[in-house]
Amino acid sequence: MSSTERLLAAARTRALDQPYAGAVTPQEAYALLQGDPKVKLIDVRTNAERDWVGKVVIPVTQHAAVEWSTWPGGVPNPVFAEQLDQVASRDEVLMFLCRSGVRSRHAARVATERGYQNAFDILEGFEGDKDAEGHRKSVGGWCKAGLPWMGA
Repeated sequence: MSSTERLLAAARTRALDQPYAGAVTPQEAYALLQGDPKVKLIDVRTNAERDWVGKVVIPVTQHAAVEWSTWPGGVPNPVFAEQLDQVASRDEVLMFLCRSGVRSRHAARVATERGYQNAFDILEGFEGDKDAEGHRKSVGGWCKAGLPWMGA
């Protein structure tokens, strides 16, 4: 069994009655991206979040940005599904990333409903949860894990 297959098998055990394939930690997501050029990260944060907070640093061929909601106002993106269809194919392994792991779960669910059989949530998101002082990037997430990212 390849390392990609092992990581995806572990991720599938974390589906826990969710209507998508499973969930990966940020570290597992990065390992999957490094191990298989066909794996894709779908960043569902708003364009403003990516511009002002930071972006993952991975090969452009493995990255797509499709807003789950729009800024300002957090209005649901009415064309999310259509935009996803433009950047991904149904046979790819897709990993969805948001700020803290909430919108990414919804995106993985919608992707699965549209026939994407390998839609995974990235646990903890890009910034993770807030710490005791209300700050992010210190409790979980892509940044806290020390994975490649570029600040605004």
